[in-house]
Amino acid sequence: MSPDVLSTPVVDTAKTPDRAQSRAQAARRRKALVAGARVLLLVAVLGLWEWLSRAGVIDPFNFSMPSKIWDQIWTWVMHGTAQGSLGEQIWYTLHEALLGWGLGVVAGVVFGIALGRIAFLADVLGPYIKVLNSIPRIVLAPIFVIWFGLGPASKVASAVVLVFFPVFFNAFQGAREVDRNLVANARILGASDRRVTLQVVIPSATSWIFTSLHVSFGFALIGAIVGEYIGATKGIGLLVAQSQGTFNAAGVYAAMVILAAVALVAEGLLTFAESRIFRWKPAGSDS
Repeated sequence: MSPDVLSTPVVDTAKTPDRAQSRAQAARRRKALVAGARVLLLVAVLGLWEWLSRAGVIDPFNFSMPSKIWDQIWTWVMHGTAQGSLGEQIWYTLHEALLGWGLGVVAGVVFGIALGRIAFLADVLGPYIKVLNSIPRIVLAPIFVIWFGLGPASKVASAVVLVFFPVFFNAFQGAREVDRNLVANARILGASDRRVTLQVVIPSATSWIFTSLHVSFGFALIGAIVGEYIGATKGIGLLVAQSQGTFNAAGVYAAMVILAAVALVAEGLLTFAESRIFRWKPAGSDS
């Protein structure tokens, strides 16, 4: 028997499953630790807030307290609001945000991919898009109310303009970052510009687009809320405006808590959809 064979290390395959199991257990422990730390942090902040308000360190009239906020939410849940049930107000705002988000995403993706693929179009429209992006889009909400009235259209328009730009810039950058070798190979195989765009560019830019979706839905909610705050007949933004008008700090915070819950649910759904679409990516890779 040769010395090389004798010196070859023997891999103990029995230890491999143990190591994988240990790593999985460590990952579960860390996940539980992070979740516990988050809960403790939230309890600590709410407890400190409650104590400071009850002790008079901060003015409970202006800052309210968690217990009053919970009482306000419970009152809305059990007895409704002046405009109807709480569920109706949430759905009214959510409907406006979803419609504005959908329109803004479609427009942002179409224009982003188009300008990313057509250099002449990007050169012509680029300066105008930069100018429009520099405008504080929240100030457009009163104009939309004048144009479209107090109905959902003005809130949808506010959501669209807030959603469009982050989606557009991500789609544009994603189209520009496509591997040129993939495009060249597709052309060598006889693919037309349309097929290159649909089968190479858009799939490659999908991860960029999904990155913008997480942020853009929050912008859609902001657009709907701001529009409702300025003028509306229903919605969470109207609850905020009415609570502010009656100096009901608990009502303002309660509406914010409800909006945060809606945003977290939407974020969870987007994350789930993203994980299903990008199942082929290794765990821990950025999408």
